[in-house]
Amino acid sequence: MNKNTLWNFDLGLLIPVGVLVMLSLAALFSLNTDFFKSQLIFLVIGVFVFFFFSQVNYKIIQLYTGPIYIVSLVLLFIVLFLGIESRGSIRSIELLGFRIQFSEILKPFLAISLASFLANTKNYSFRSLLTVILYLIPVAVLIFLEPDLGDALIYVAVTLLTLIFFGFPLKYFIGGLLSVAAVFPIFWKFLHDYQRQRILTFIEPGKDPLGTSYNAIQSIIAVGSGMLIGKGFGEGTQSGLRFLPERHTDFIFATISEQVGFIGTVVILAAFVFILYRIFVIFQNSRDRFSKIFSAVCFFIILIQFFINAGMNVGLLPIVGVTLPFVSYGGSSLLSNFIILGLLTAVEKSAKREDVLEIG
Repeated sequence: MNKNTLWNFDLGLLIPVGVLVMLSLAALFSLNTDFFKSQLIFLVIGVFVFFFFSQVNYKIIQLYTGPIYIVSLVLLFIVLFLGIESRGSIRSIELLGFRIQFSEILKPFLAISLASFLANTKNYSFRSLLTVILYLIPVAVLIFLEPDLGDALIYVAVTLLTLIFFGFPLKYFIGGLLSVAAVFPIFWKFLHDYQRQRILTFIEPGKDPLGTSYNAIQSIIAVGSGMLIGKGFGEGTQSGLRFLPERHTDFIFATISEQVGFIGTVVILAAFVFILYRIFVIFQNSRDRFSKIFSAVCFFIILIQFFINAGMNVGLLPIVGVTLPFVSYGGSSLLSNFIILGLLTAVEKSAKREDVLEIG
């Protein structure tokens, strides 16, 4: 293997990721050194995982999209029966002393399955759309049953945005939206009580400031109290004194905003803009249909998670429990995102090799 190919990584993609990871580690260290140590271990593993997947031939993986999809369903099914219960949810399984959340780890692999199916789709008929939806439903339902509404919504949103982006007629989605609205009262009954309360709290934020509205209010206070330059790492009151719940996971954006202020928040926003821009460049430079669709799916995975997490931290969206990529505490989320980076790098390297061959 050519040495230049082995080490030729997209710094425009990796540098902003590095900025986010460093901010995350600094914030976690200020909250709890155990969080920091655990995240650092997964970061090291994540780097090796990134390097491994950046060298694979993604076209070979594409040949096994069927087994990948089936294994994914089996793993999600196993979680419901053998998973570890935490705060009323069963989302992870313990392996070798580590807790693995399959709904996170499987994102890049199910992205491959979706991209492979769409790459082989000959037309954008209603039948093709229905087939994709039928593939999506078991995944979304199994994750919803954990219950994990946040990740279930991410899978649904990523799939729908990808279908719209690649040209499926809007009339299908408008009709689907009307159908969802019609059956929403039935869907409402299947939501857990705390999930209903989160939605109602979003509609009327000040209704129960010490109860259901508490999380959202504390998050907004934390973001606002950071002002221009922040209070400094370890000096935050809402996060440091634990007024802010889930300060290291769902509300890490608010935690960092309180510590580094508006300037630090702009750095986070800029980092995500650069990451998304570089993924879009990979999409543009991809030479085959599968690579283009896979790059687009990865773009939407990062975009939607960032949008939802930041939105719920500042009170613009309901609280659904979504991590901030590369920033929130959690090994499964970090590994999933590094696998995505590795596969995107493999796609980018493949396109560059083809360009060199054409020139030669």
